[in-house]
Amino acid sequence: MAAYKIFFKKSVWKDFEAIPKKDLKRILERIELLGGNPRLPGCRKLAGQEKYRLRQGQYRILYSIQDEELSVWIVKVGHRNRLGDIQIQ
Repeated sequence: MAAYKIFFKKSVWKDFEAIPKKDLKRILERIELLGGNPRLPGCRKLAGQEKYRLRQGQYRILYSIQDEELSVWIVKVGHRNRLGDIQIQ
């Protein structure tokens, strides 16, 4: 399987500022794994959207996958209580 390139939406960098460094390190390690397989075990597709949610401790990583371009776009990263109601299929 070819490697996917990972891109970050500009707003994600601001999300990172609110996350403690030890948690941020784990989140970034998890995001790095998406390059090899964007549909990791435990990821959930969001209902009515072409986005996925991945858990990392108390934090959630929202991302979209473009299989044609072999790219993964990180859309939002935040604490599970702050992301609101996210519907999964």
